[in-house]
Amino acid sequence: MAGTNTTQDRIEEGPAVILVEPQLGENIGMVARAMANFGLIDLRLVNPRDGWPNEKANATASGAAYVLEGVRVFETLAEAVADLTYVVATTARQRDGFKRVLGPVEACANMRARDRSGQATGMLFGRERFGLYNEEIGFADDIVTFPVNPAYASLNIAQAVLLMAYEYLKTAGSEDETLPFAGPEFTPAPRAELVGLFEQLEAALDARGYFRPPERKPVQVDGIRAVLSRPGFSVEEIRLLRGVISSLDRFSPEMPRGQGSPGDDPRRRPTRAAKGRTSGGE
Repeated sequence: MAGTNTTQDRIEEGPAVILVEPQLGENIGMVARAMANFGLIDLRLVNPRDGWPNEKANATASGAAYVLEGVRVFETLAEAVADLTYVVATTARQRDGFKRVLGPVEACANMRARDRSGQATGMLFGRERFGLYNEEIGFADDIVTFPVNPAYASLNIAQAVLLMAYEYLKTAGSEDETLPFAGPEFTPAPRAELVGLFEQLEAALDARGYFRPPERKPVQVDGIRAVLSRPGFSVEEIRLLRGVISSLDRFSPEMPRGQGSPGDDPRRRPTRAAKGRTSGGE
């Protein structure tokens, strides 16, 4: 369908679109066009295969050059989502783990509600050939999959972005429920805070020999990250959890890191008087 009214204001709002290691410039251009169709503007690329900028992207953007002009490029996914508080990862296949699986309608309604409260949200899309790795999905709060023909479920990256952007735009007219009272307000933590929690906890568990056998560590790490990313922690909650981990790390200052055990806690050692009683003293 052709036709563009250049006199209309652009809608510059909504979630970020994050492409992980996109392979073809043409596909990036078509993603930009799909975003422009439905008013999205924040396009982020993680380690694009052919670098950036890419002239082939301009050729297929078809009037959405302003989206390409605002592209931000990141070396890692952690950097690309660091400022976001809610991220959904799109996938066409079932994944192991603890994350909710949503349809695009529910996922976009969640993002719209968070955007209205001033939070930063994002949609995560994988590589053209095989999508996202499990550890990359670990950076998301929820999984999104599309209700497509199971006999032919394959979507290209621009189609997937188009569907999500369309569903997001449809939520613009929805009204929030008016409740008689509200609970406490929490500031949802950006991804950078959550990644810091992941890294601190994994280091503490590694030092204590939790990951056994070693070859199972990637699977165990994926599981831990999936559980911790699902609740949508606030900044305050993450700081509390990190304080707990730090306290456990310090409970036995005289023991080398990684060699302590609950029995080494000086608070649990018997006093001199107690030792005397157990050995026949007063």
